[in-house]
Amino acid sequence: MKKEDVLLITEILARNARMYGDEVALVERDPAQKSRKEITWEQFDAEANRVANALIAKGIKKGDKVVHLMMNCIEWLPAYFGVLRTGAWVVPLNFRFSADDIKYCSEIAEAKTFIFGEEFIDRVNSIKKDLDETVADYIFVGPEDLRPEYAEQYTEFLAAASKEPLPVESELNDSAALYFTSGTTGTPKAVLLTHRNLEHACYVENRHHNQTHGDNFLCIPPLYHTGAKMHWFGNFIVGARGVILKGIAPQMILEAVSEENITIVWLLVPWAHDILIALENKDINLDDYKLDQWRLVHMGAQPIPPSLINNWKKIFPHHDYDTNYGLTECTGPGCVHLGLENTHKVGAIGVPGFDWEFKVVDFDLNQVPRGEPGELLVRGPGVMKEYYKNPEATAATLKDGWLLTGDIARVDEDGFIWLVDRAKDVIITGGENIFPVEIESHIMGHPKVQDVGVIGLPDERLGEIVTAIIKEKPGHSMTEKEIADYCEELPRYKRPRKIILGEVPRSPTGKIEKPKLRKQYTGISERIGKLE
Repeated sequence: MKKEDVLLITEILARNARMYGDEVALVERDPAQKSRKEITWEQFDAEANRVANALIAKGIKKGDKVVHLMMNCIEWLPAYFGVLRTGAWVVPLNFRFSADDIKYCSEIAEAKTFIFGEEFIDRVNSIKKDLDETVADYIFVGPEDLRPEYAEQYTEFLAAASKEPLPVESELNDSAALYFTSGTTGTPKAVLLTHRNLEHACYVENRHHNQTHGDNFLCIPPLYHTGAKMHWFGNFIVGARGVILKGIAPQMILEAVSEENITIVWLLVPWAHDILIALENKDINLDDYKLDQWRLVHMGAQPIPPSLINNWKKIFPHHDYDTNYGLTECTGPGCVHLGLENTHKVGAIGVPGFDWEFKVVDFDLNQVPRGEPGELLVRGPGVMKEYYKNPEATAATLKDGWLLTGDIARVDEDGFIWLVDRAKDVIITGGENIFPVEIESHIMGHPKVQDVGVIGLPDERLGEIVTAIIKEKPGHSMTEKEIADYCEELPRYKRPRKIILGEVPRSPTGKIEKPKLRKQYTGISERIGKLE
């Protein structure tokens, strides 16, 4: 089961159980329900074994697929590891997927078992007839009085199963997990990851953030996404505690940091803004919390406005700061990261991560000179195996081991990578390519702005015009002229020609949902121009 003395993540879990058995591994905090649960490493390992043995008793074998559809909870990770221990592929699904999306993903996977939580009963009910074509068993994680009659209760499913390890062998290069892209710009694509991909993510994260056994990690983003889980992997590999928080309010976050002795927090940009706004409005008081042990704030999932970090450091000057860049196709974050020592480069996504390399190329895949924009390509042990059942998309995205990210980037004189924008989000106005990220970053520096999304709206003369949708901070009001005056610092052709005060939709992982904005204001979700 080992290659070059590298452990599979399932083996790392078993090792943690042997070394730290009685120590707390996972905590679940649900402030809304005023509840707190915890399990030790020994309990975590035993539950994963029970899941695996119970699935095998149902006929699950190596190479089969098991859908995993749950909100963040303390059962999430043991179930995930349990599937991996069978040799089957775990298929974690986005909790925002519609019933049709769930049906589509399950059909692509040809899932044989379906594990789901109470939040998804209606969606599963509506498509069960279709799912039944491949799914033989439904496992329900939730209260017994809500359990659909066709599903087996999770606790009963595990009750008769052994907690002992099972003899299934997996190799590093075996397929392990099928992750689906968000589908915000089209049909979700199935990203096939290997055990090697997952194992490498542990080492990347730990190398970047130097977790020790004494670190406590606060996990808030959804676990179905590679980002949240892979950041936790840095703690996992050294047997350090993880805390799952169900809630994103500033008070909930700071209470968790204080009461759980949290040392590392990964925040999406909106949540960091919310904390700063709550402090500014005196809705919370730092003196009410124990925060001295908090050493690292980690932000990601989108370009970070430098103004946000500058404001954060004024309040938390002792915090180390890092940001990571990655895609589901490269096993989440870590292929590029800023580095704890590089706060002077805030705004850049950073340098190649541990065991990663990159290049920036033109449309012919030729490397461009430093300073010039081009498409970012990455290569390393985290690159996916393929888009499952989609050889055309695989061939278009993987070139000689390089992953074409679809992101436009440039490299500065010091070798740091700056994300310019997504190719599909570029605005073309009067023949000029405009990158929304630059404009969004500038506007976020305005003291009354809570959030902003920049898109192109159709224009008969110019093709597209730069349009900024702006959400004001609570208790503040703005005029369009105020924003227009603030944008005078930008080159004329980059200044928004239209300003709209409204909501900025974001995904559960913090990304601005540009297709939704385009759909709302133009009637179509795709951009209208083509990058030249």
